[in-house]
Amino acid sequence: MAVETIDEVRIDAPVERVFAFMDEPTNQAAVTPSLAVAERIERLDNGGNRARYVYRMVGLTFEGEVRARRYEPPERIDYDLVGDLTGTITWTFEPEDGGTRLTYAASYDVPGPLPEWLLAPVIRWYNAREVRQLLVAVRERLEAS
Repeated sequence: MAVETIDEVRIDAPVERVFAFMDEPTNQAAVTPSLAVAERIERLDNGGNRARYVYRMVGLTFEGEVRARRYEPPERIDYDLVGDLTGTITWTFEPEDGGTRLTYAASYDVPGPLPEWLLAPVIRWYNAREVRQLLVAVRERLEAS
């Protein structure tokens, strides 16, 4: 089942600071409610991360890696998802009124034992809620410090 999500938030912090925060895998685990594990495996030749993840969604556990295919500090990171989930995640960081417009866009396939017609609405709702919570948590964390 294909899932696509895009959302954004304005953060009252400089682009470089927001980029640095999101470039650290353990920070992503700290602000993403269902991301149980995110830990760097290595820095790639392009400067981006290869990281391991464990994600829990609607009673299912997914494990795998993200690999930075495109790494352009402080503007953009494109990750390829490999493992139980396959697809892409893109983070973009744009200066806006002295702060940052942080955008999350993802497209990935979710395997599952249930038929897509039954699971799709729940997964899409859950994922949209999860991304909104993640972006709000990033904003709160960076604006508080």
